[in-house]
Amino acid sequence: MDEIDRAMIAHLKMDGRASITTLAGQLGVSRVTAQARLKRLVDSRVIRKFTVELGDARLDASIKAVMMVEVAGTHANAVVRRLRRMPEIDDLHTTNGVWDLVAFIEVASLPDFDRVLREVREIPGVTRSETSLMLDRAQR
Repeated sequence: MDEIDRAMIAHLKMDGRASITTLAGQLGVSRVTAQARLKRLVDSRVIRKFTVELGDARLDASIKAVMMVEVAGTHANAVVRRLRRMPEIDDLHTTNGVWDLVAFIEVASLPDFDRVLREVREIPGVTRSETSLMLDRAQR
C-alpha cells in the first residue's frame, strides 16, 4: 500500500459513495488508475466493505487518539506535510506551549495504531510525542 492507496482510503472514509471520477480527481490520477487501485484494495480485502458513519459515538468501534508532537525548529513545515498525507490522521493543529502540533488519529485496530505511532515518530524532525487513547465520551 502506497500513499495514493492511503489517500484513496482517507477520501472514501469521508465519502464512501464518492465516484471513481471524483476519487481520481482528488488523487491526481486517471479514472482507470483509480478504478484499478480501488479494485485491488477490495480484492485484497484491504477494503472489506463500504459503510456509513454513525452519529452515535458509542456505536463506532474505531480506535481514536490524540497525539501531541514536538518538532525540531526548522522541520515544522516538512513534518506537517508528512502528517497531512497520512490518512489515519483525521485532523492536525498547530498549538502553543510545550507541544508544537496536535494530531487526531483514527484507526481500525491496535496494530494499525502501533504502526501509525511508529511512522509519526520516525518522521525526520519529530523529536518527541505523547499519545492518549480516547476511551469514552464524557457525559454532560
